[in-house]
Formats: sequence, structure tokens, C-alpha cells
Amino acid sequence: MRICFLTKLEKPGSKEALSFLKKLSKNIDVYDDNNSNLLPPELIEKEYDILISYISNWIVPKTVLKRTNRWNINFHPGPPEYPGIGCFNFAIYNSAKQFGATAHIMDTTVDSGRIVGVNRFGMTKKETVETLSKKTYKALLVLFKDVIKHVITNNSLPKCDEKWTKAAYKRSELEQLATIDLNMDKAEIDKRIRATYYQGKPAPFIELGGYRFEYNPDR
Repeated sequence: MRICFLTKLEKPGSKEALSFLKKLSKNIDVYDDNNSNLLPPELIEKEYDILISYISNWIVPKTVLKRTNRWNINFHPGPPEYPGIGCFNFAIYNSAKQFGATAHIMDTTVDSGRIVGVNRFGMTKKETVETLSKKTYKALLVLFKDVIKHVITNNSLPKCDEKWTKAAYKRSELEQLATIDLNMDKAEIDKRIRATYYQGKPAPFIELGGYRFEYNPDR
């Protein structure tokens, strides 16, 4: 089988996933998105049996998906209850008791295709974006190995009865969650900071006089 592997190699578990994949197949093209918003032009011209997206920011267009002979599979760091962007953040804000990772067939709408695998784990009440993301990337790697081994060994998709429970979260919703308002009490402010702060990423913020002031615990 000819396989396309889209990933972000700097993310936890990505190199391990690639190493595992290489043990199962020798015919693999690897594309590291490296924070680029543009798909490699050569990808648009090629044809694969399986296209895998593993922690990649690229949204694969329909024209590319249609060229795949067998399956386009995405590995999403979030369970079916949390599709789209900000999955860690909303789960923490909602005080979810469980989280996980999802494998699904890619469709033209983000995180909406048929689910072929889910790996869940428990969340603590003191979960942060950092602790939850570390747990999730570990769960995602386990799910990846299980699903891909089944696909390549059996030339079929795993059976799974899980369904998406809502439409994908949008960036505007995450932006709203990260917005601190002067009318919020301390408990709500603390909750939003815990749900949205991650060092080196856009931080929770407040807007005053047309300026944005971001939370920074180190200053």
C-alpha cells in the first residue's frame, strides 16, 4: 500500500507514530506541516491508497481526499464529544470527567466523518491544558497503533459504534472562552485561565480601550 502521512513532527508522539508506521509499510511519503498553512503542491498531484493525518493542522481539500484509493483517516486529539479546535480547553472548562482521542474518516467538514476508533481516559478536577494534552497525546498514539495495525493487517477499517455528539468547535468560540470580562467573579476568571492558558500559546486576555492585555503568570 502507498501511504501518505501528514503530521507535525514537533508534537509529542508524532515521531513514534511514524516509526511504528514504517514497521508496517515501506511505501510512505511523509509531510511535516511545520506550522505551514499551505499543503505541499506535490501532494495535490499524487495518489495514495491511504492518507493519514496525525496531529496536522492542514485541512485536506476534497480534491485530494477523492484521489485516495482506500481511506483518508484523521487522528483527532479529543473524544467525539469535543470535535474541532480547543478540545482541551472546553473539556477543562466544562469539568468533563473523561477525555480521549478519536480516529475517523476525513470528510470535507472538519471532524465529522465516520468514527473508526476511540480511546478514552479519566480527567482530574485539577487538569490543566498542559497535563490534559500530555495524557491525550499518549492516548492518541495508542489509538493510532491499534487502528493502523488493523487497517494494514486486515485491509479493512475497525468497527466502531461511536458518533460525533456536536458540530466542531470554532476558533471564534475558543476566542470567546479565552476572553476575560470585568463583570466576571474571581472563580470564573480562574476557571477560564486554567482552561485556556498554555505557555507559549495565545493566552486568556482582557480588552481595554482597544488594547488587548494577555495573562502572563511569569510577570
